[in-house]
Amino acid sequence: MTTQTALFYVFSAILLFASFRVITARSAVYAVLFLVLAFFNAACLWMLLRAEFLAIALVLVYVGAVMVLFLFVVMMLDANTKQSAARDGFWKNLPLALVIGAVIALEMAVVLLGGFRLTDAPQPEAAALKLGNTKLLGIAIYTRYLYPLQLAAVLLLVAIIAAIALTLRKRKDSRHMDASLQVKAKKADRVRLVKMKPEVAPAPELPAAKPDPASAGGTA
Repeated sequence: MTTQTALFYVFSAILLFASFRVITARSAVYAVLFLVLAFFNAACLWMLLRAEFLAIALVLVYVGAVMVLFLFVVMMLDANTKQSAARDGFWKNLPLALVIGAVIALEMAVVLLGGFRLTDAPQPEAAALKLGNTKLLGIAIYTRYLYPLQLAAVLLLVAIIAAIALTLRKRKDSRHMDASLQVKAKKADRVRLVKMKPEVAPAPELPAAKPDPASAGGTA
């Protein structure tokens, strides 16, 4: 067994474990952290396949941006899934979920199995080999797949706006100001000027000086 094969099995095992923990973790924060771990190991598998651009994009975009955003949203929403009603029938529906998952995996295997046949893969041209994987991928994305890329960007924008809107819901313990009321406010409603006559306090009376007995006796 070569080193590359051993690393493939290690990363694949961690990826499967992290994926399983995403759907079985009781805390939503732990589920997001396991999803970050799954994405990171998927990026390592891309590195083993010599797809450096996809690996770096997976780490920077999904692990570094999207999943961190999800993590902060989950933490700000304070989602408590320990007593959620959605988990009451987890073990009851587990057999049906396993059957559906197996069918989906079988369908994906049938569709994607042809892509792993290296003998049928077309040979790249000499000019394409000089450009490199990253440049060829960029040309394909921004020419042939430009509209799907823009659609994905719009979907991500909608997801970000929705996440921000969820955090702005009304809470009993939150303090916020209504901007419309602030704009309508007038100085006459906030400050009232009152004219008053100045009042001068009288000066305090000084106590009378007592005569000195020593000086009085000398004079006599």
